[in-house]
Amino acid sequence: MSTGVAVLGSGNIGTDLMIKVKRLSESLQMVAMAGIDPDSDGLARARRLGVATTAKGVDALVSMPEFADVQVVFDATSAGAHRRHDEVLRAHGRTVIDLTPAALGPYVVPPVNLDKHLGVPNLNLVTCGGQATVPIVAAVSAVTPVAYAEIVASIASRSAGPGTRANIDEFTETTATALEQVGGAGRGKAIIVLNPAEPPLLMRDTIYCLCPDQGADTGAIATSVADMVASVQAYVPGYRLAQEVQFDVRDGWLLVSVFLEISGAGHYLPAYAGNLDIMTSAALRTAERLAEGRP
Repeated sequence: MSTGVAVLGSGNIGTDLMIKVKRLSESLQMVAMAGIDPDSDGLARARRLGVATTAKGVDALVSMPEFADVQVVFDATSAGAHRRHDEVLRAHGRTVIDLTPAALGPYVVPPVNLDKHLGVPNLNLVTCGGQATVPIVAAVSAVTPVAYAEIVASIASRSAGPGTRANIDEFTETTATALEQVGGAGRGKAIIVLNPAEPPLLMRDTIYCLCPDQGADTGAIATSVADMVASVQAYVPGYRLAQEVQFDVRDGWLLVSVFLEISGAGHYLPAYAGNLDIMTSAALRTAERLAEGRP
């Protein structure tokens, strides 16, 4: 039996996620999409695909007769709006997968800790930078302690919509905290760069891990990182190492540097929007894992 899902938010992320559910998933059924812009391309596409729609937000969504068939709701709106959405949806007993940086529920990065949080009512997918970099920090910390992790996420300016721009502070704070709580770093820092280059560049992420054990097995670290990259590639095919893992010993510390490049699958968004694609791909993977656990 398939699991019914709905998408809150008819912008780029919500629309790409809807198309992924329709094209790629055998365990999920796309039931409804709710937005607040009646002229949005997302709602128009949803109607063409036979998906029930409303342009009156979460209150109209929960009043739709189709909502009875929805078990999981993806929130692809904003951190501010998510707080009320979560309140409404929890009152109706629905599981919420949060693609905003609101972080009301536990941070979830599929290859790292998804199975630990399958029973909670709200799962937060951190940020695009978090989905890309937390797995790498976790891979390094699985071999040797990471005292400090710093990541720089560079995304094409054209792939940063109004929601992303409005939530820059939440992005940096949420990502840094996830580096610690999920990645295992003693302390984390996140920086986002909106690159205005034309033509737009692919998403690039740089991860620096400062490890107190300069005698750590660098071969084991490189293998752990490679294995984690393969795990992410299973649901984000455009996720890859831009070069081999770099090691340097400085003042008795081991510095591990990892460089990533992420391209999108092109389902709705352009290939340079890997930052958005990794979020919708993580959301799809999370919902499918939830569906596996349903009776």
